[in-house]
Amino acid sequence: MEAVLEQVEQLPALLAVSRSSLVRDWDSVTVDRALEWARYFQHLHDRFRTRPRLREALGQRLRRGQARTLLGFSHLGRCPQLLGLTLLENRSLPPAACRRLIDSLLQSAEAGPEPRSLLLLVRRKAASRLLALLPCGPPRAPEEAEPQVQAEAQLLLSRLREERQEAEPAGEGAGQLCWLSSVLEQLPQLRACRVVAAALLLLRSGRGTEQAGSGVRDGDSLDGNQESATGDEYVAGQLLSWLLGNPERFSAFCLFLPGSLLASLAGHYSQLSRPYLDLLTVWGSHLLYDPLQGQWIKSCLEKAELSWEELRERFSSLCQASVLLREQTQAALKHLKTRDGDFEVCGLSVWTDLLMEVEENLRKE
Repeated sequence: MEAVLEQVEQLPALLAVSRSSLVRDWDSVTVDRALEWARYFQHLHDRFRTRPRLREALGQRLRRGQARTLLGFSHLGRCPQLLGLTLLENRSLPPAACRRLIDSLLQSAEAGPEPRSLLLLVRRKAASRLLALLPCGPPRAPEEAEPQVQAEAQLLLSRLREERQEAEPAGEGAGQLCWLSSVLEQLPQLRACRVVAAALLLLRSGRGTEQAGSGVRDGDSLDGNQESATGDEYVAGQLLSWLLGNPERFSAFCLFLPGSLLASLAGHYSQLSRPYLDLLTVWGSHLLYDPLQGQWIKSCLEKAELSWEELRERFSSLCQASVLLREQTQAALKHLKTRDGDFEVCGLSVWTDLLMEVEENLRKE
């Protein structure tokens, strides 16, 4: 058994290598060998999943020495997917090795007992890599993500749902947020923000729910819809916890994304509205009025904060998102105006000027 534990302990290293530039030297034989190890770990999962003591021993050995990525016993059951998708994300993987990887994963999925999820994941990732090479299409609305980001968001939602299903019976829910962080931190910050925003929009619209065929898999449609809604609430909660758990991350999220998209998200997810308004308040407090120019300017040009025009657009977008969000935004601006002296003259308080601009725009609509 000790030999098995030592072998399992090598899984984090295998996944780390698959994310590194070392794969630039991999060929088809190396890919096959790595997938063989992944299938072996999957075999161990299937063999020991009903033996609690061995499950715990394997889980402890997996977590040994891990600084960032928290792996658990449930991850052994998805080693081919974890390894394959990590390699497909790695641009250092040579084209021949990548083709061999996709062929192997598709063959394994079609021959395995549960082919649908892996087949879907591999096809999505292959499609997203192809879409990255295509020329850009016509301009999209600010809240509409590009195809590659949509594909990655769908992939992330599928993985989160699978993680939830595996974690519940195994009691490993505490590691889900850590897993999500480790996945998103592999992406550039702007990319991660766009993927999370697209995933939240897909959940809002209901397009993030995967169906097996055209019917409901188990139970009647009502039970299926209720279970799906509960799962989507859990997944959305994980994404929002990741987003709001770090102030710098949330600030970058709000800086990178357009105001119309943020207003749409804040209108649907109430957890976002107050933190977003608080952040806009901080940014607005850093504006100073320049009497020579007759406009509000940034107090520190080096800081990545919003200009007067950008701030005005953000507040206007919030007021246009929904009645509830409009009332919340106007109430916040009125409170800030009162706290700042309740001036009615332009140029004395940024909140007076913003409130006047927002209300003027609402009257024009």
